[in-house]
Amino acid sequence: MDNPVKKSHSLIEHTGDKSLEEVNGTIEVPKGAPFWRRLMAFSGPGALVAVGYMDPGNWVTSVAGGASYHYLLLSIVLISSLIAMLLQYMAGKLGIVKQEDLAQATGNRTNKFGRYSLWIMTELALIATDIAEVVGGAIALNLLFGWPLLVTVFLTAFDVILLLMLMKFGFRKIEAIVMTLIMTILVVFIYLTILSKPDWASLFYGYVPQPKVISPESLKGLQSPLILTAGIIGATVMPHNLYLHSSISQTRKVDHENPEEVHDAVRLMTWDSNIQLTLAFVVNTLLLVVGAALFFGHAQELDSFKAMYNALGDSKIAGAIASPILSTLFALALLASGQNSTITGTLTGEIIMEGFLHLRVPMWLRRVITRGIALVPVLAITIIYGGNEAQLDNLITATQVFLSIALPFSMAPLIYFTSSKKIMGEYANSKWITWTGWICFAVLTAINVWLVLDQFFPQYFG
Repeated sequence: MDNPVKKSHSLIEHTGDKSLEEVNGTIEVPKGAPFWRRLMAFSGPGALVAVGYMDPGNWVTSVAGGASYHYLLLSIVLISSLIAMLLQYMAGKLGIVKQEDLAQATGNRTNKFGRYSLWIMTELALIATDIAEVVGGAIALNLLFGWPLLVTVFLTAFDVILLLMLMKFGFRKIEAIVMTLIMTILVVFIYLTILSKPDWASLFYGYVPQPKVISPESLKGLQSPLILTAGIIGATVMPHNLYLHSSISQTRKVDHENPEEVHDAVRLMTWDSNIQLTLAFVVNTLLLVVGAALFFGHAQELDSFKAMYNALGDSKIAGAIASPILSTLFALALLASGQNSTITGTLTGEIIMEGFLHLRVPMWLRRVITRGIALVPVLAITIIYGGNEAQLDNLITATQVFLSIALPFSMAPLIYFTSSKKIMGEYANSKWITWTGWICFAVLTAINVWLVLDQFFPQYFG
């Protein structure tokens, strides 16, 4: 039986059993309507998940990957996106079938040590994500308005006001705003790709995996393919998205006493998730293609967002298509990307605190805590290096590598729970999905171990 939320005058409250209780089961899905109408009603959570796959962290790793190694790392973008679709399917299914988000499922089925350890790792991953959003948003404002970086970094702290205003419009409106921003980013990069005239034969060959993608050897002055591979994986398959999707998939009203309705909800969630993640895959492909087509051979000069912004207006680098308009479009898309990720990051912070610790804090306080922690390293680097943006971009790359290392800690419980017939019943993963999930987990863990060894013992593994 559900425990009611305890009334309290303090900021921190013990929570009830529903994930994001204020929006849980609040959106109607028309019964008996044609498939496309039901899908439209169910569409939205996939978009909120997809924004995490095209945040500023993706921009740094994908553009740098293209500029450094041409189309080589497109195979990593493809494989990461397929893994993301598999994991988000599991996460959404867990939420709908068990009416638990991943944090709740983990917290309810692990001992105290395991629960707190996984909570700390997830919080660190969320902070790493937030650092990328701070840097991306601050740099975008700096490029668009010319304000000093130290000022724009501080300004990102006030995005909580924007978020609280959006929450008042209702969850469906937030989904619509997010989808609009996604389409803005997509259109900008389709336009940039068309103008850049990529080598299509080399592009499609780039989707074929090659051993070089995990090579620790780098070209002079560039990051190694191994580091960029880990960065792309960490930027593409985001740990916090697994918690987010398992929660917001429950925002649709589903009669759990009706097996047909539950089955239909899982099917609609899968369609929504895969459509939106396909768009995210296209955006990430375009990011790398723009880097390869416009900036290959100039990677050492493109050590920051500002350098990319300037390069789009420099005919010596971008060629005949260079113009200030392209630079402005790039900065606008970057700003849209950062704001999108801010919305989902805040929701995830609430989900993991409630799920792991059974505590709830007001959204504004939760946002202030996470953003405050994320601001510390960003401000420190900004001050120490005198506003050198290249150092901030290096910080983004480091956060994406950390996300790759943190991902298996979220993958393992998700695969285990959704593969268990005791937990999921008839909705347990089929054998091929279970094996595919564990193989992905093993490969990713092996890449992470190799990466860590290469970083700490380069004389033996470099």
